[in-house]
Amino acid sequence: MVVNRADTLIFLGDYVDRGPKSRQVITTLLQLKKKTNLRLVFLKGNHEFMFYNYLTGADRSIFLRVGGLQTLSNYSISPNQDGNLLQFLPAAHKTFFESLALTHEDRHGIYVHAGLQPGIHISRQSPDWCLWVRDRFIRSSFDFGKPVIFGHTVFPEPLVESNKIGIDTGAVYGGKLTALLLPDMEFIQVDGEQRHPFPSSL
Repeated sequence: MVVNRADTLIFLGDYVDRGPKSRQVITTLLQLKKKTNLRLVFLKGNHEFMFYNYLTGADRSIFLRVGGLQTLSNYSISPNQDGNLLQFLPAAHKTFFESLALTHEDRHGIYVHAGLQPGIHISRQSPDWCLWVRDRFIRSSFDFGKPVIFGHTVFPEPLVESNKIGIDTGAVYGGKLTALLLPDMEFIQVDGEQRHPFPSSL
């Protein structure tokens, strides 16, 4: 017998760029949303941020160097194409990328891709901190009132501190994929399937 132990699944971002099947990852997430009775929350990672900026022409300076070429190929988009490239995305995928939130909060914690700026209310957090920060957040002892659950920065094992929990254990670099079950504080892990060549610093 399978016992459902959760009512909400929260995803912390970086669905694209870390392999050759980014499009299939988004399709799988959308299909899961239709099939399950659970509430699904999809947060934005820095790779979704870079992908969307590339597609709209807002910033094309770095995306291709961090796995973006595979993502474009997966969507049948040439890196030589100019203009607004959102037209090449299925409508549901475009809506998915445009609807990603920076943060989520519930009774158990605050959820974000990379981290939060100490002393700033969650409603006033900037994309730079939510999507990119590392050491300034990780070294901070600031108490946001609830633990902050985050990804983005890879640890050999989950980082557990009184004010924060880091659950990126580097599945894409040969480590494990980690999920956290709250409020039980139970970590669920599976082995990663490949070792990706791109650096963990992005």
